[in-house]
Amino acid sequence: MALHIRDARTEEAVRELARSQGSTLTEAVRVACEEKLAREQRKMSARELLADIHAEIRALPRTGEKADKAFFDELWGEND
Repeated sequence: MALHIRDARTEEAVRELARSQGSTLTEAVRVACEEKLAREQRKMSARELLADIHAEIRALPRTGEKADKAFFDELWGEND
């Protein structure tokens, strides 16, 4: 199966990547494509990311502490 690259910039980028990895042109293209596909598959929307974070926070045990100014002043050792 052949893949013809007709763009000089693309060809040079693939050659440079292969040289830096000490690999063949075919392997450089395959690895680059696999890595890009993996990143695309891992992408989450902001809504999905925030939903995951929200679920983690909600799963934490309640402390009974009230996170107000007095609470943070005490944390910083700024008691009146």
